Formats: sequence, C-alpha cells, structure tokens
Amino acid sequence: MTHQNESEVLLELDNVVAGYGNLVALHGISLSVRHKEVVALLGANGAGKSTTLRTISGLIKPSAGAIRWKGQGIAGSPPEAILRLGISHCPEERHVWPEMTVEENVELGGYLLNSKVELRRRKEIAFHRFPRLRERARQLAGTLSGGEQQMLAIARALMSEPQLLILDEPSLGLSPRMADEVFDVIREINAHGVSILVVEQNVHKALNVASRAYVLETGEVIAEKDSASLKNDPELLNAYLGG
Repeated sequence: MTHQNESEVLLELDNVVAGYGNLVALHGISLSVRHKEVVALLGANGAGKSTTLRTISGLIKPSAGAIRWKGQGIAGSPPEAILRLGISHCPEERHVWPEMTVEENVELGGYLLNSKVELRRRKEIAFHRFPRLRERARQLAGTLSGGEQQMLAIARALMSEPQLLILDEPSLGLSPRMADEVFDVIREINAHGVSILVVEQNVHKALNVASRAYVLETGEVIAEKDSASLKNDPELLNAYLGG
C-alpha cells in the first residue's frame, strides 16, 4: 500500500477557461487541492463557483487550460471516467430521486460497482455514518426534509469511496441546526482522509472547516489565503463576499 504525502497535490487547475456555448464563465482559473485538505471556493452568485466544480467533474469541457489529477491531465474526460479516478461531485440542490427510496438512492451511488457484496459493504458504511438514513431506508427520498436530503446526497456521493469529494452549497436552504450537522459530517469525512473542495455561501461555516480558500469574482481568482487570514480580512470579506 502506498502512503500519500499530505503535501501531495491531488487536483490542480491551471489557467482553465470554460463556459456555456459562447458565454465564457471562467477566465483562466488556477487552484489546487492537496491530499487530505479541505479547500473552500468562495464568491458572490455568478462568480463561477459551480461552473468550476462542473468543469472539474467533466460536466463541462474546458476550452483552454489544464486540469490535472495526481499529475495526469483529465480535462475533457467524461464524468464517469473522472468518478472512476476518485473524484465525486455532490451537486447543488441535492438532486435526489424523489420517487425512489432512500436505500435505492444510496445504491445509485455505487452504480460503477460490479460486486453485490461490495455494494452491501459500502451501503452499510453509509448507514453507519448516517443513522437517520438507515431509519428512513424504505421511505421515498422525496418525503425527507431538506437536511436529510442533503445527507442522502452526500451518502450517495461517498458510495464511490472518492479521494476527493466536491460539494456545491451543502448548507443551502437548511436550518442553522441542520447546516451545523452537515458541516460536522464534512469534518468527519475529511478526518477519514478524504480531500474536500466545497462551494458555500455561508462564508464563516466554510472558513471554519477549510484550511485554505480561493475567492472568485466574475470567473477569476482574486485571492487565495489560508482561512485564518481570510477571516481577519474584513475588507476582502465585505468587498467580495458580502461580509
């Protein structure tokens, strides 16, 4: 078994340009995520945060620049290939399948697995990590609360046992108590060695869990700081993140 160096860069974006049709949303984004690191991507609505995540996970093909995973170029690879490499994307607004049960939704996260035994093992880990989902395993996912649906979306994303989990607005629309629970889960996942790249409107929650953060404005990185420095930079927080 190879032991990874914690300073090893897992994911690297180098001058990535991407968008939708003729609309360029990212104007040369560069960032990195190291082994076992939590990195936050911050910025106002429309700054290009979700586009960055979609480009990493293969949902959008960049028109220029490089995306490297452990030094290998992956820009333009299909989402399934990127998932197989160890990058799992938990999208904004959760996107659970409401007419399927909680258990079926969790199992969907293991669709690349060929072994029923392995699927069962991973499902058991998911239910151990999220006891509330076990209690509601036979319930339709559409009947869950927003917070429970977010837990379900994260559980499903973890079924591929990723090395990097990408989270888009995990606390969106949740009560403060549920948001705290979600961030506790994020800490626990990271403590088990999973690197995390998180987009989050709640800047203070994001900075409390991340070691570093990038601030985006209109598709460009305008700052990169460790979380402690960013918390103590009211000028930057007010100018680009609404305090």
